[in-house]
Amino acid sequence: MDRNDAVQKAAERIVELEAELEAAGDASTGGDQLAFARAALHEWVDSVVGVVASPGVGRVTLIHQNGHESKIASPSLPFLLSRPVSFPDSND
Repeated sequence: MDRNDAVQKAAERIVELEAELEAAGDASTGGDQLAFARAALHEWVDSVVGVVASPGVGRVTLIHQNGHESKIASPSLPFLLSRPVSFPDSND
């Protein structure tokens, strides 16, 4: 299975799961729809003025310029945003 097939199958699976919850979903996996979604996401991310990464619970909270919060559940994103722990040199 190539990457495009995997992306399409993942999008279809998510839309189907949302339909089971009687919630509509709209998948964008290419073309103008994906370009529009990516541009909107970039603008949304650019409004972030604070980030709280919580690796222990798999969540990142974004604080936007208008004071609103957005929470992203992800097993990997909090780790990508966390810096490794460092300890001061005991000889200092």
